[in-house]
Amino acid sequence: MTETLTPPSTSLAVGDDVADLLFRAARTTSLFTDEPVTDEQLDAAWNLAKFGPTAMNTLPLRVLVVRTPEARERLATHMADGNKDRVRNAPVSLVLAADPAFHEHMDHLFPAIPGIKDQLAPATETREAMARKSALIQAGYLIVGLRAAGLAAGPMDGMDFEGTDAEFFGENGWKSLLVVNVGHAEGEGSPYPRAPRLTFDQVAEVL
Repeated sequence: MTETLTPPSTSLAVGDDVADLLFRAARTTSLFTDEPVTDEQLDAAWNLAKFGPTAMNTLPLRVLVVRTPEARERLATHMADGNKDRVRNAPVSLVLAADPAFHEHMDHLFPAIPGIKDQLAPATETREAMARKSALIQAGYLIVGLRAAGLAAGPMDGMDFEGTDAEFFGENGWKSLLVVNVGHAEGEGSPYPRAPRLTFDQVAEVL
């Protein structure tokens, strides 16, 4: 049985049309039209996502835009079998990655602590953990930003991460986290009905 959308809420600060676009009516998408995805649309999505909070404003998320058939085939070889054709058939695939060298930008991004770049430079394990956690948070912001730009997103993590990193990130040291296929949804964007969601009472404990 398909679950209906959450009814309109008077507690939201945005209209129901916005809430539907960003959350309630949006679907994880695997079926796309042939309509292209432009760099301007991706830029618009990033220019929203970049304002989401990260630890010390690190902004460690990095994005590889895979657009050409040749590049998509290179990426597809590192995807799980069920995801290979999804990459091949999507207008654009984004490889979202964490940059452990995010500290190189920190004197600019977080001037509240002068010299923070040099303080973080020797802390390799700390930087890697910080980069992964905040980049994953940013991935969520970016998916919502893509929806705000009129695009549909299909995130996947069934992939060979080490192989992907060796294929694309051997020089810059980025660490892949997931792949997000991006485009305009074909119909419902998925052959599957919307799955149920948990209610606030099921997931929250109030003290």
